[in-house]
Amino acid sequence: MESKTKNKQTRSQIEAMVARAFAGATLAEGQDAIYEMKDGWFNASYRIRLADGREVVLKIAPPKGAEVMLYEKNIMATEVAMMRLVQQNPAIPVPEIYFFDTAHDLCDADYFFMEMMSGDSLEHVNASLPPETLTVVNQHIGRIIREINQFPGSYFGYEGNPDLRANTWKEAFLKIVEAVLEDAERKNVQFDFGYDELRAVVHKHAPALEEITSPCLVHWDAWNPNFFVQDGRISGIIDFERALWAEPLMEAHFRPLLGDSAISQMQGYGKTTFTMAEEQRKNLYSLHLALVMHVECYYRNYDTDDIFNYSRQFIAGTMAWLQAN
Repeated sequence: MESKTKNKQTRSQIEAMVARAFAGATLAEGQDAIYEMKDGWFNASYRIRLADGREVVLKIAPPKGAEVMLYEKNIMATEVAMMRLVQQNPAIPVPEIYFFDTAHDLCDADYFFMEMMSGDSLEHVNASLPPETLTVVNQHIGRIIREINQFPGSYFGYEGNPDLRANTWKEAFLKIVEAVLEDAERKNVQFDFGYDELRAVVHKHAPALEEITSPCLVHWDAWNPNFFVQDGRISGIIDFERALWAEPLMEAHFRPLLGDSAISQMQGYGKTTFTMAEEQRKNLYSLHLALVMHVECYYRNYDTDDIFNYSRQFIAGTMAWLQAN
């Protein structure tokens, strides 16, 4: 996926970044020493081969001055902090962060090098896995996410943006949704629903948020492209940049986008039935995700309309439930 937030660098720039990160190390010979990984939608990512044979991953934040959404403020710092945090739990197969640079002298944005994960992207091999293997893999995902959710927080909201935090989940979530609508208004986004109509339905169901009193770490972005599979198990999980302190029902496997895979993931997680208040929260979180997906199209200028068209349908379906219940 091509996006204007991807901050691509030249070979000479990357050579300098490698030398700083790895005590004067150099790149391997040949053009294939640097390979752009194009699956991501926001950052530029490269697979890097060093002269000594090591392979690492380089991830670069959007360029200075790039328009990003309010919740995306400082998300690379969030990613590094959260990956280092969850690495304390060996049940969470997160890559090691080797080096994080915020100096902006070699590159006009933050960047970090991390461990190269073993295995294949679940997004690439999902369709080819035998059904029984896919079930085991998805149940493993559920268990990993449950482990991530065990990390407690001291506030609700985003690590990188203090404006999107609060002491109660209801207050934080209302701020988070309002920030997305502010992002939309800034770009004159026209939804199929009025802004006041969207706000009204969120406030209608907001009392269900009051049940949540203890913040926990939520990955939020746990889709197939962010998992690696090896020998029938998850060998890696990446992309903690959008993590926040919230409640577990914000996780991806509680959204309707994953189809049958979500069933196995919820089984692995240990949560398959829901109260009415939980259904309300699940649909509020689905609306939030759908709004984010739609509005981000105006910030990234994707080279296809796939996300734009899908998010319109997602908003409509979720609004139908929230307005009817």
